[in-house]
Parts: sequence; structure tokens; C-alpha cells
Amino acid sequence: MENLYQKLTEDIRFVEGMNACINCGTCTAICPAAQFYDYDPRMVVDTVQHKNDKEIEYLLKSDTIWQCGECLSCKTRCPRNNVPGYIIQALRALSTELGYFAESEKGRQQLALKRTIGEHILKHGYCVYIDEVNTEMYPEQGPVWDWMQKNATPLLKRLGANYKQDGAGTLRNTSKESLDDLQRIFDITGATERFNKIEHYSKLKSEELGITFDEGLNNDYFKSIYNSKSDII
Repeated sequence: MENLYQKLTEDIRFVEGMNACINCGTCTAICPAAQFYDYDPRMVVDTVQHKNDKEIEYLLKSDTIWQCGECLSCKTRCPRNNVPGYIIQALRALSTELGYFAESEKGRQQLALKRTIGEHILKHGYCVYIDEVNTEMYPEQGPVWDWMQKNATPLLKRLGANYKQDGAGTLRNTSKESLDDLQRIFDITGATERFNKIEHYSKLKSEELGITFDEGLNNDYFKSIYNSKSDII
């Protein structure tokens, strides 16, 4: 087994977030996610400080570490200056590094985030781009959204946007130079490597499950993780 606790201590977020938990529960009391999920940041921090690799492995393979919204409300209230949100970030990074994320429902959905928001950033320079949001994937947008997409050019021009045009303004074209800079940022910070690991371990999981897997959004594995919803809420 990997020395999981040791690996956590190599992450600066863990170093800055983990001091000495006194198990008071203040972080859970203030946590917005704990109001909606069966989620207890106090438990996460207490588990990690036990330094038990079997318990840490269980966390890394669970939905628990993916329920945090990273709002850092916990940072403002902990009497011992722990930051459960930072610890969660370190756990998520390690889960991705080792492929453990593919063992939980919410972990597997990291592929959906990578192939939508992540790739939108590198392709368009926007986290959410109007051309990529359709009512097949996002039915909550409703039929008005279909009309807006069909009439995007004249509508956005009336609203003062610079849709698909060069220069300044909302929804303008992102220059190749800027997109290249974004790619370099992803490369240098390790985001590209993380994206590759998400793809790699997701493919292995699809093979284990016997589900078709390929690039894009129109394959059985992607559809299964995108539409899956347990009763944890």
C-alpha cells in the first residue's frame, strides 16, 4: 500500500490546512455542504490526523471528499486554525493522482467537469461558453435557451456583447496568444497532467465496467457518469 499520509504531507495545502484538530465540530456547523449532504468535515480532518493509511484510502475512494464546495467557510471559524477545505483539496489531488477517484460516483464525475468546463477554458477561454451549453445536456435551461442560441448573433449584438468578434467585449474571441498562454499555465501548474490522469483512469474504469469509452460526450461511459445521481442528498 502507498504511504498515503506521507504523500499528503508533501502537498502544501495539507501543510497549511492541518494543525491540530480538537474535534469540536465548528467546521461542520458552519459548512454549507453539510446542510445538504451527509457530509462532516470534522470527520475528514479527524480521520486524516489519525495517520491511518487504510482510513485515508477509504476517504480517497469515497464520495465524501467530492462533496465540499471549497467555499472555505471553515477557515474563518476553526479555533485551531485548521482549514478543512485545504485538506479536502489535497485529498482530491491525491485521489486523482492514484486513480482512486474512479471508485466513487462523484469522483467519476470529474471526467464530466474535465470534458466540459476544463476543455471550454482551453478551447474558448471561458469556463462556460454559450455555444457549448445545450438543452440536451442542460434541460433546465428550457426552450427559451434554444431560441437564444438560434438567435445569438443579433441578440447578443443588441445587448452590447462582442460575440465571436475580435477586440474587447463580452464573449469576444479569445486570441490564439491568450489560449496558448492558458495551455502553458495548465502545463506548468500540473493541470494538464491531472487532466491526463482523469482520462487514463476513467478509461480503465470503463473497461472494468464493460462500458464504451471514447473522446467527447457521446459515449456510454460519459453518459452514465453524467446522469448518475445517488440518494446521498
